[in-house]
Amino acid sequence: MIKILHLSDIHIGSGFSHGRINPVTGLNTRLEDFVNTLSLCIDRALTDNVDMVIFGGDAFPDSTPPPYVQEAFASQFRRLVDADIPTVLLVGNHDLHSQGVGGASLNIYRTLGVPGFVVGDKLTTHHIQTRSGMVQVITLPWLTRSALMTRKETAGLSMADVNQMLTEKLQVVLEGEIRKLDPDVPTVLLAHLMADNATLGAERLLAVGKGFTLPLSLLTRPCFDYVALGHVHRHQNLNKSNDPPVIYPGSIERVDFSEEKEDKGYVMVELERGSVEWEFCSLPVRTFRTIEVDLSKSDDPQAVLFKAIAKHDLQDTVVRLIYKLRSEQLSLIDNSSIHSALSGAHTYTIQPELVSQLAKPRIPELSASSSIDPMEALKTYLNNREDLKDLATSMLEAAQSLLDDDEEIWSI
Repeated sequence: MIKILHLSDIHIGSGFSHGRINPVTGLNTRLEDFVNTLSLCIDRALTDNVDMVIFGGDAFPDSTPPPYVQEAFASQFRRLVDADIPTVLLVGNHDLHSQGVGGASLNIYRTLGVPGFVVGDKLTTHHIQTRSGMVQVITLPWLTRSALMTRKETAGLSMADVNQMLTEKLQVVLEGEIRKLDPDVPTVLLAHLMADNATLGAERLLAVGKGFTLPLSLLTRPCFDYVALGHVHRHQNLNKSNDPPVIYPGSIERVDFSEEKEDKGYVMVELERGSVEWEFCSLPVRTFRTIEVDLSKSDDPQAVLFKAIAKHDLQDTVVRLIYKLRSEQLSLIDNSSIHSALSGAHTYTIQPELVSQLAKPRIPELSASSSIDPMEALKTYLNNREDLKDLATSMLEAAQSLLDDDEEIWSI
């Protein structure tokens, strides 16, 4: 039996706006949260003496993380090198440079020849010798359209037709790898992708314009003993028959409030050819809490607001307080008292919304001081508008086509 730890979507270095500077270390506390959570994953790999660690992609929030963030990531994975545990690092969409051109941030591990490390930046099969036997790992990194097709092939085709052609081409390439497999050796498909039946959660809007959706049937092949996925931040098993399991472990930390209610963790796997057992392991991550209260009909809005805050244990929590009130109630709110009531939180934001402004709700991530590109701003806005949920995808696609010239659209 071969033991594997499967984790994904670390995004170390994300969410600094939800943290503060630790005066002792000089680091953002959210970076420390991500490092501590990753450390717990590595601790489990070492404690359980696993045979292999597989990472499903998206190490950082973007392809050019600052050196101290890269060092934090490397210092944890170095522990696997010291323990002689083979590790496969798959390239996700956030790991790619320049929209897929110019390599990936994880390629440095291959360039340096880090012992036992395999970087999965192309569709190929890796034969990995572990302490408990050989494992075949097919790596399927995040693929751009230009990786599989030329512009000439797609001229005049609708997006649906293009995606169908992409799926067919990928199926041919994947079939080529499958034919080379040793039928007696356990096989893992490690892929960073958007499956067509995934419950997207926080990733609901993130894939638009950045890739294509693949059918589950492409992944549920009898030659695969375990399908390890990355990209979607919500843990789920897409194949209810469990033959094979098709698992998103989800991200290991909450990136923002859109993941407020999601469990975070990793997956422990035990497999041999034709047999697999897996278990999702929750991680003790920092709590995000939204407190939303309507004060507009209250004669004592401050008392109602404080009562709503008092219902929650906010110690060390990232808090978003949203309260709605009428303009004439503004003088009844003591802002200093609100700050005092929230002082036990790790960090907090306060969003007063006048009832006359509810058609234009204010979103903390879109403040004037935030630096965010137009598409990310639109995604953040739509992610906070449940009434626009059904239109979100088409709105994003329309915005993307307006912002990008033909060459940029193709590179995506």
